[in-house]
Amino acid sequence: MKLLEDKIREDGTVLPGNVLKVDNFLNHQVDTKLMDEMGKEFARLFKDEGVTKVVTVESSGIAPALMAALHLGVPMIFARKHKSLTLTDNLYTASVYSYTKRVSNDISVDKRFLNPNDKILIIDDFLANGQAVSGLLEIAKVANVEVAGIGIVIEKSFQKGRSMIEEAGVRLESLARIASLDNETVEFVKD
Repeated sequence: MKLLEDKIREDGTVLPGNVLKVDNFLNHQVDTKLMDEMGKEFARLFKDEGVTKVVTVESSGIAPALMAALHLGVPMIFARKHKSLTLTDNLYTASVYSYTKRVSNDISVDKRFLNPNDKILIIDDFLANGQAVSGLLEIAKVANVEVAGIGIVIEKSFQKGRSMIEEAGVRLESLARIASLDNETVEFVKD
């Protein structure tokens, strides 16, 4: 998606350790027009898959997932990382390790919101090692729901996430695929 690639080139910052900082438009401050365009693109890519719900992990996946759900005309669910007084039992859970925060979290989805008739689209902001997606795939399996596919905003193609998803046999669509972050420069995968 050229619009997204241009935004990454303009406003993204490469940090040590292969970290791409995009907090000024994706995962802290949100560019709502860009989110809308990304939601339209995800909806276009998955419109014929019979998606009944869009699922993500809080918090950075919420904005793109919400817009994808809006354009698909379906509800959006986000797996919570933190327990609350209102989310205590009757949960699907999985453990997810965050590379950028260097911490493991148990993610949870209330069982009321996923049922065997659902066909979900998983959306996330980044795909690197595939931990968040793996956790959501684990929840989908336990919930006995079909996964229509996985939509990723920014994929670090030089890390193992893509191969993990391909091995699982799930369709993957990434809006921007990064080949390298070497020398503090973003290089995209050439199609």
